[in-house]
Amino acid sequence: MTAGNLLCGYMAILHIVGRFQPTELGNMRYHWAIGFILVACLFDLLDGRLARLSGQSSDFGREFDSLADIVSFGIAPALLVHDIVLREFDNNLGKVGWMISCGYLVCGAMRLARFNCLANMEDENTPKSTSFRGCPIPAAAGVIVSLTLFLLWLDGENREVGKWKYALPVLLILLSYLMVSSIEYPTFKSINFRTRRSFRWVLASIVIIAFTIFNWQWMPMVLFVSYLLYGLLRPWISRRWQQEIEVESFDDGTTEDETLLEVPKTDRDSPDSAASK
Repeated sequence: MTAGNLLCGYMAILHIVGRFQPTELGNMRYHWAIGFILVACLFDLLDGRLARLSGQSSDFGREFDSLADIVSFGIAPALLVHDIVLREFDNNLGKVGWMISCGYLVCGAMRLARFNCLANMEDENTPKSTSFRGCPIPAAAGVIVSLTLFLLWLDGENREVGKWKYALPVLLILLSYLMVSSIEYPTFKSINFRTRRSFRWVLASIVIIAFTIFNWQWMPMVLFVSYLLYGLLRPWISRRWQQEIEVESFDDGTTEDETLLEVPKTDRDSPDSAASK
């Protein structure tokens, strides 16, 4: 899975620089690059969960994952935005565009280095953190490429980003800050193939997945931007809602939905049960 992430990032870079698509196809190469980066996000989502489910988590896997991430979610998005809009800044404003894209890349690398350092400081007796410090670089890359895909879709058959492309440098600067900030974002590590949820959550997940497939031009942007905003608003969201959204574990190691499923309704409603809680 991690190797797939890395290779998707490499393929995205090759399409951005025009190694695969002839020039007459214009900006279709951007669609290919965006597609590869989004697939890399999927690989990155799966590799850690599969490793934990199979008991194969290791320091090697964490380091390999970070190396793949810097290619797929650092170099590729920075190069994409530079090729679309920032090179115009280089021609008109000196090296401003180059500095913005490099700043994003450096902040992404620092974000990954900090993550590895914090992970190495944890021991077996330390509870696993349920939060990332700073916006994860896959989420930052997802925001960039999904918004670019949306802008390409808005412009229709011309396959041009249009004047809205000038919002991308501002977004790149904002994401650079968020990656190295101390704002906490949920890891959602407790959500895996064994997670038990209520029927309404299962139904909602199916609807969201189907809606994303049929509206692939703009729905990925909604999902990635929602995660970005959730991290910013998270300190003001109640603990109960956080547990419901993030499937956060209780002290006894069970989730809220698992507790409701395992305790009969008559016991939950009884005075003795309330007293024990």
